[in-house]
Amino acid sequence: MKSLAIGLMSGTSLDGLDICLAEFEKQNKWTFQILKAETIPYSEDWENKLRNSIHLSAEDLLELNSEYGFYLGRQVKEFIHKHQLENISLIASHGHTIFHQPKRKFTLQIGDGRAIKLETGLPVIYDFRSQDVLMKGNGAPLVPIGDELLFSEYNACLNLGGFSNISLQSEGKRIAFDIAPVNIILNHLAQQINKSFDENGELAQKGTVNEALLNDLNALDFYQHSHPKSLGIEWCHEHIFPALKKIEILDALATFTEHTAQQIANVINKNNIKNILITGGGAYNSFLIEKIKSKTQTEVIIPKKEIIDYKEALIFAFMGVLKINNEVNVLSSATGSLYDHCSGVIA
Repeated sequence: MKSLAIGLMSGTSLDGLDICLAEFEKQNKWTFQILKAETIPYSEDWENKLRNSIHLSAEDLLELNSEYGFYLGRQVKEFIHKHQLENISLIASHGHTIFHQPKRKFTLQIGDGRAIKLETGLPVIYDFRSQDVLMKGNGAPLVPIGDELLFSEYNACLNLGGFSNISLQSEGKRIAFDIAPVNIILNHLAQQINKSFDENGELAQKGTVNEALLNDLNALDFYQHSHPKSLGIEWCHEHIFPALKKIEILDALATFTEHTAQQIANVINKNNIKNILITGGGAYNSFLIEKIKSKTQTEVIIPKKEIIDYKEALIFAFMGVLKINNEVNVLSSATGSLYDHCSGVIA
């Protein structure tokens, strides 16, 4: 059984829309091949709209939900036309997260899947997170189903995106959780000095770690909790941004890079992870990667570029394939929901 699926992912770091076309096949186990993938950078207008969407009124947010859905549809249509693609089974769209408050039983990823369908004429699966939150889960992380079925040769998979999250086998189950913020903070700090991000961690290397602030960050309540657990932008606004404002930008970058590396290393060491696959934009931050390596004994594997950049979009495409086949695509051991389930709304 072969399926051609397009996955769409827009991360909290707002660097653009990831589009990934992959072929999935199931024989004894699932295999995949990425056929085409690209990142479409957001225009300044779209970046501002998405960045400021958390402050919109209910009516304006509903309008943006539709508008962004049509935008996604147009981008996919262009992608299909540009690469002359045929026989696509489905589009699976993560959407763009605006709110994520599982304790209050809601999470919101905008980009109405029905608008994507109207633009493309293809079946669309969207809103993968809400069902899990209603089932007492965190609605995140969802990627572990892909780690389990597509990347099982690694002891653990670490994604360094807006937030760092990890998935690993523990006592016969796949567990997963958010570890700490990464690029959502580092990019924000770099942008204060007119850089879009801290390339290779070069800015952080120029700063000095503020030990008092580092201790305060490490003492935050979130890090003391066991999994399942997840982070959202609201948590950063409450706990991280105000603390970092007290020191110089380069020192803030140095301190937060050290903090992130320490938190990631703590998790790796606590779980005795032998090898770990690292993906997401943070995999290019060589300073951060070296810091993680220096604090652990684990073998760090940085894969080829298409996996670093498109693993999340790939796995959402895969989740869409599982949904269409009515197979489990969310693991309760990762999210904390009542049981494993098949999530997503089909347009």
